[in-house]
Amino acid sequence: MANLKEIRNRISSVSSTMQITSAMKMVSAAKLKKAQDAITAMRPYSNKLTELLQDLSATLDADSGSKFSVQREVKNVLVVAITSNRGLCGAFNSNIIKQTSQLINETYPNCNVSILAVGKKANDAFKKSGKVIANKSEVFDELTFDNVAEIAEMLMEKFVEGEFDKIELVYNHFKNAATQIIMTEQFLPIVPVEKDVNVNLDYIFEPSKVEIVETLIPKSLKTQLYKAIRDSFASEHGARMTAMHKATDNATELRDQLKLTYNKARQAAITNEILEIVGGAEALNN
Repeated sequence: MANLKEIRNRISSVSSTMQITSAMKMVSAAKLKKAQDAITAMRPYSNKLTELLQDLSATLDADSGSKFSVQREVKNVLVVAITSNRGLCGAFNSNIIKQTSQLINETYPNCNVSILAVGKKANDAFKKSGKVIANKSEVFDELTFDNVAEIAEMLMEKFVEGEFDKIELVYNHFKNAATQIIMTEQFLPIVPVEKDVNVNLDYIFEPSKVEIVETLIPKSLKTQLYKAIRDSFASEHGARMTAMHKATDNATELRDQLKLTYNKARQAAITNEILEIVGGAEALNN
């Protein structure tokens, strides 16, 4: 009977876990809808702003280049690793940590690489290495454009001052609830666009084209970072919902197996008791 008690305890434990994972799945599904709507609504604006900036930049003279497009010898690199503040979301965080480590060890092995952690999981993974210059995990407490813009301004300032020669973003791009694509995206310097001789921009510029580009570039960079963090935020909830769905299914399957094992053990115990009773009765009759 001690074995039966152990199985009952395991069934109770698995059932409790199943209730928790099922509740977490429903919470993530509700949050995912809002996060998905936000990133879906933002993408057309972000893409159009980038397209407009590229069209204008392609028509500028070489000596009119922006301070954000200065190409320097890459010695100091900053990797902005965007993860989540919480776990239980499958390989969502570990994929970003792995990709960041690959950048450090394989892509920039001869460079001085620093990390800006956006999310507690990235900070926890790299803080012992001494490469983390700042932890901006609090941005997820209130994910607004203004809060992200402050981070973007800090990155732009560090690049212009020459503290870093290149800044990379590593994040999960949201495709759907079950699929997140790991992205490594150059933030600074701005990637130059090849000029198209056939480009015919029928625009009247007021003020000058250079002034407009200089105004659009900081706004475009802020939007780029905000979109990356928004993408990661939606991906997190999608990954957690998928992970909790699988965990719930696994818990259900394990519970059913334990119930079957419990019933078999109970039937065997009852059979043994009956045999003992019959054996005792026959011994008395003899």
